[in-house]
Amino acid sequence: MTETAQYLIIGGGLEGLSIAWNLTERGETDVLVVEKDTLCSGMTGKSSGIVRCHYGSPTMAALSWHSIPVFENAGELLGDDMGFRQCGYAVIVGDENVAPLRANVAMQQSLGIETELITPDRMAELWPGLNVEDVAAAAWEPRGGRGEAYMTGMAFAAAARARGVRVRQSTRVVSLLRGCGDRVVGAEFADGTEVYAEHVILATGVWAPQLGATVGIDIPVRAQRAQLVMVDQGEPLGQVPTLSDLVGLQYLCREPNGEILAGNSDHAAPQYIDPDAYANRADSSTVEKVVERLMHRLPDMPDPSITGSYVGAYDTTPDYNPIIGPSPIEGLFLAVGFSGHGFKMAPAVGRLVAELLTEGTTTMSGVDPADCRYARFAEGRPTTSLHPYAGAGEMR
Repeated sequence: MTETAQYLIIGGGLEGLSIAWNLTERGETDVLVVEKDTLCSGMTGKSSGIVRCHYGSPTMAALSWHSIPVFENAGELLGDDMGFRQCGYAVIVGDENVAPLRANVAMQQSLGIETELITPDRMAELWPGLNVEDVAAAAWEPRGGRGEAYMTGMAFAAAARARGVRVRQSTRVVSLLRGCGDRVVGAEFADGTEVYAEHVILATGVWAPQLGATVGIDIPVRAQRAQLVMVDQGEPLGQVPTLSDLVGLQYLCREPNGEILAGNSDHAAPQYIDPDAYANRADSSTVEKVVERLMHRLPDMPDPSITGSYVGAYDTTPDYNPIIGPSPIEGLFLAVGFSGHGFKMAPAVGRLVAELLTEGTTTMSGVDPADCRYARFAEGRPTTSLHPYAGAGEMR
């Protein structure tokens, strides 16, 4: 049994579903999405859901900025609000990082991003009870906030299906297919069936290397462990911004029930895991670090307690930025390696992929597709921050 499609998207997570919807925005409806399990059941469901544009790479900042209107207007565009809460986003730094903070904010403003420098006192007003004694400066994005990755992915899926996109779940791809002229022409499934397509788009996150290997492509993506801890501070936390604490190397988000989601921003010693076999609970040393950092940043919590934890995996590349573009083999397009940035830029990533496939270029200002090219690693020209933060890891 064989099946055909103009566009075959392998991976039914957030990025793949955004690509499918964006293709329909350009009149392309002969699209098939295949997912090995159920839609958004992979690392999409483990996302922290942060919406921010604060990056040192202009292209990454611009991709996030072009995504904001989709989050803001999701009800009109997709018929679903995607769970987006525009509580704002802030980043705080110590003395050693004031200069890069100022430079990054200036760069982001040059792209049209609504962001500004604020004082530590103003930051304390935005988050009552926040200890800002060791904070030298902060940046504030009023249009940032927090979303729900699963809801976002499913909203893209429903809207794409309404326009004719086909979705096959519980359909595991075991290999890519090569045709005449050394071109990728489709995929073979675990049940022995095949699908042939003019364009094959790989959007499988941490699972990308296995499929790339079936056609001899080395996709430089590794599954980096990400541990998240849930904290009840003793009373429901009020509305506060999503916060990147580059002094304590943590990030904090308010959960809908008023709990705090605490994540790690220290990537000096990354841990790598098998994405199909890992413990879904934070280890004791991570919990201890979360407690120590959180007690410092929020010293007046009335009765804090750990309520749970879970583990996901970032699909990291060597420069912690995504690969979006043609692979070395004709017919195969890559949209992988989002390295923790995937949620916030997913709407624009879908648009970028759709534009590159249908028009060969992008109309999004500030976005340079060359920054996402596969070949940059072999060329020794990684995409890095123009103004990196000392000690703050790579995810900037």
